Amino acid sequence: MPPSTGLNRPIDVSVVLPCLDEVRALPVALASATAALAVLDTVHGLAGEIVVADNGSVDGSQEVARRLGARVVAVPEKGYGAALMGGFAEARGRYLVMGDADGSYEFGDAVAMVVALQGGADLCMGSRFRGGIAPGAMPWKNRYLGNPILTGLLNLLFGAKVGDAHCGLRALTKGCLKRLNLRGSGMEFASEMIIKAILKGEQIAEVPASLHRDQRGRPPHLRPWRDGWRHLRFLLMLSPAWLFALPAALLAFVGLSILAVATIATVAPSVVGGFFGNYWVILAGALLGVAHNAALLAAAVHLYGVREGYRLPGRRHTRWARFVSLETMLGIGAAGILSGAGLLLSVLGYWSLHRFGPIGSVLPAVIGTSLVAIGTQNALGGFLLAVIGGNEAAFLRVGRARIPDRETMQPGTDSMAA
Repeated sequence: MPPSTGLNRPIDVSVVLPCLDEVRALPVALASATAALAVLDTVHGLAGEIVVADNGSVDGSQEVARRLGARVVAVPEKGYGAALMGGFAEARGRYLVMGDADGSYEFGDAVAMVVALQGGADLCMGSRFRGGIAPGAMPWKNRYLGNPILTGLLNLLFGAKVGDAHCGLRALTKGCLKRLNLRGSGMEFASEMIIKAILKGEQIAEVPASLHRDQRGRPPHLRPWRDGWRHLRFLLMLSPAWLFALPAALLAFVGLSILAVATIATVAPSVVGGFFGNYWVILAGALLGVAHNAALLAAAVHLYGVREGYRLPGRRHTRWARFVSLETMLGIGAAGILSGAGLLLSVLGYWSLHRFGPIGSVLPAVIGTSLVAIGTQNALGGFLLAVIGGNEAAFLRVGRARIPDRETMQPGTDSMAA
């Protein structure tokens, strides 16, 4: 049984366990969580509760949880993330501890996590590689392939400094939870929490966490390849710089380089040893069109993140937003369309003067067509950004987070706590 909190004593710590048919493992997990809450109560003066977020168990897990003193919350939406969010919604503590119900985690490790939250951290991660992994507790492909690769990608793409991005034992403040605006319903929830915490500038800490062999007596719900892909796609979807902006820059560089060489080859064939070739020029035009489209997508995804409240606009983006609006996008687009149309008309004039015979180089036609296409994309992209920005011409002026920022709260408090 969890330590008694008294009739009028508020709950400080809520331990939330997602549960789906864990009748064999629940007693071990609940005993560990109860012992951790006892330490938090006696040593740190924090009252606690255990919330079992049941995701539709049919093996009697609910009855076992209630008998052992936990509060059971039924979560009809399926998935690891959905179960945790359902449990968090019903939790009464200002500090939230999450951990699997399979008996693999020692909830005593969460005591240090709660202490870290008291010290100013918003999210505290557990690291199984620092705390120790019991023999047979983690499949080799997870330990040596999946986890290191996904953790390394997360650190690379977002500048995180975590050693175990997929440890299921972690703690966060309720205010941090609300600011993150988490949406993932499956296993990708674990990556989403860290990524959005980084994007929002939350303070992240990490402490050792031990991992034991699970006590469930059945295969785990985790599907390594399926769930690994769900994590990977979340990393990419929340990183517009790597998914869109970097490819846009590379494609634009290659396309412009080809056009530059082709121009030199047309004007001064002796410099590059003859005509560069029409096929390369056509490829360059296509690359520039794709690059511009990718750049628009990068801006749209970034703006969407700001609007949703999990991404903070940087200084560069704020300065950029002062000069870029729907009107400037339309103006630049119109200039591109007119320039391209003028160049195409000159090509038509040259063609007609030469009795519509074959033209040796398609370079002017490709540049003109590319300018028309890019100009049109720019104008339409401006409307897209305006819609994402809240149907306003100034894209980032209304790009405020829907959830209050940490900086707006009083130091040492968590005003978002329920």
